Amino acid sequence: MSSDRIRVVVLFGGQSAEHDVSCTTARHVIEALDRARYRLEPIGITRAGEWVRDAEAVDALDRGAAGLPDALTATGTTVQPLAAVVPDRTAGDAATTVVFPLLHGPKGEDGTVQGLLELAGVPYVGAGVLGSAVAMDKITAKQLAEANGIPQVRWRSMRSGGESPDVLSDIASDLGFPCFVKPANMGSSVGVSKAWSADELADAVAFALGYDEFVVIEEAVIADEIEVGVLGNTTPRASVPGRVVPANDFYDYADKYLDGQTTYEIPAPLADREADEVRALAVQSFLALRADGMARCDFFHEADGRGFLLNEINTIPGFTPFSMYPKLWEASGLSYPRLLDELIALALDRHRRRSGFRTDH
Repeated sequence: MSSDRIRVVVLFGGQSAEHDVSCTTARHVIEALDRARYRLEPIGITRAGEWVRDAEAVDALDRGAAGLPDALTATGTTVQPLAAVVPDRTAGDAATTVVFPLLHGPKGEDGTVQGLLELAGVPYVGAGVLGSAVAMDKITAKQLAEANGIPQVRWRSMRSGGESPDVLSDIASDLGFPCFVKPANMGSSVGVSKAWSADELADAVAFALGYDEFVVIEEAVIADEIEVGVLGNTTPRASVPGRVVPANDFYDYADKYLDGQTTYEIPAPLADREADEVRALAVQSFLALRADGMARCDFFHEADGRGFLLNEINTIPGFTPFSMYPKLWEASGLSYPRLLDELIALALDRHRRRSGFRTDH
């Protein structure tokens, strides 16, 4: 294999409730990356926060992709975080390094790991510190989207300690039932509940506060769920839109990752004008929330009402070949391996651009 292969550090696992999802995603990514172009180093982060070098995964790849388990495990030799991502020049490692974070949820998708990588001076795939933090925090994302004129469902927010009966009653009067309650900093529908009464609202808020000190309460809408992939840095482009058809009452964690009953319609059954509108809105949301590299933008579509309403954007979307983001790009003419190649190229481009800023005064 070529000695000038790009060194790709695949970060997976993490300390959030989405640890297992990340381990499954990482397995598919390292299988798909071209080993003639890339030297792979899977680095797992345990639930306790330890960083480990997963040599077993590389050994399995050496024996052929068929030897990989269904999901990687964050086990192996303990390594210091900076040592895991920074090339070892003393050992003659001159390869270009790119880190591919596949860490969903807090302490991975929220700007924390991105901050470490910025300090290390290492290129990485996806949004920067600010874009990651903004998109992860549903309250901040909604405030920024509102400031940019992006339509959304009606919503309220709350911090732990503020869930008094009077506040909950006011929220219920404002949004009505049913409504959705979500932790502000979580993904994959973890901690999300649908409340149909005052008692269920109180229980849902208490449940969500088990995952984060801030919660979001949203009105329920009768609408299609439309998702669009966005790819790029300064001039992003949008994929064809897709429609999610959940098997359960709403698109929850089990429906996404366990039951496998959800179906997707790609492209979504939209008129050309509607497809163009939601793709433009996805790019607007991507830029407004300061994303880079990739994001999946999720919308509700009230066909006979308010039209497209932004739900959220995900800066590290599900990334198995069967996940919505890669499937949207496959339907747009970009295969899974080529999508990975482009994301790595975008990471290098962003790093070069940002490294050119002056540091003197």
